[in-house]
Amino acid sequence: MITISNLKKSFREKRVLQGVSLDIRTGETMVVIGRSGCGKSVLLKHIVGLLVPDEGEVAVDGQIISRLSEKDLYALRLKFGLLFQGAALFDSMSVGENVGIALRENRQMSEKDIAKTVAEKLEMVGLPNIERLKPSELSGGMRKRVGLARALATNPSYIFYDEPTTGLDPIMSDSIDTLIRDLAKQLRVTSVVVTHDMQSVYKVADRVAMMHDGKVYFLGTPDELAATKDSLIRNFVDRNSYHDVEIEDEIGRLSKQSR
Repeated sequence: MITISNLKKSFREKRVLQGVSLDIRTGETMVVIGRSGCGKSVLLKHIVGLLVPDEGEVAVDGQIISRLSEKDLYALRLKFGLLFQGAALFDSMSVGENVGIALRENRQMSEKDIAKTVAEKLEMVGLPNIERLKPSELSGGMRKRVGLARALATNPSYIFYDEPTTGLDPIMSDSIDTLIRDLAKQLRVTSVVVTHDMQSVYKVADRVAMMHDGKVYFLGTPDELAATKDSLIRNFVDRNSYHDVEIEDEIGRLSKQSR
């Protein structure tokens, strides 16, 4: 289980997280949505220990991330799998080398066992027998799948997805969404998906957290999200522009900060 308590983070004068509290249940798929710059990716970086909060804390399996030693943090991270927004594959390595890199770096395994695990994970994401290809030979959707196979290589308890469908066509986006949903059921892992793609939200989420002004503004099921009459949520979900009054409020807040 992941417990986020009153998390605050600023970068110089820019306050990004202003008291985020959220529980992510074991085995669920939590989708985090919100406008650009609302702190979604910053929140994700706190969960995996890439950033240290100014206030508040993140606990994973009862361990407070910011209090762990470097050694203990690295050990905990072996429970994490992360699919980066751009897949972040190493261009100079083959697909097989990319998928197996965490096993070579962190596990005492023979090359035969690594090759077997790599083949299993590539099969799992629907890309068998491509170990010898280079990332430059793959389509965008294939690179995402290879990135996911790499995230799965260590058999993680938690998988984090940062904008998994960004840059993909609708058909490939739907394919990635199906894969996320199926893997969650098959592996029974806890998943956190950061996205702005509302089709993905309704397809993969067990619960949805919408961030606004550095806090969790909404928390509920996809059905509850679809049914809400809240104007701010409807404007985001339906991709409408903000009402004039909301624009005026934002201008007012910026004016106060500049004084």
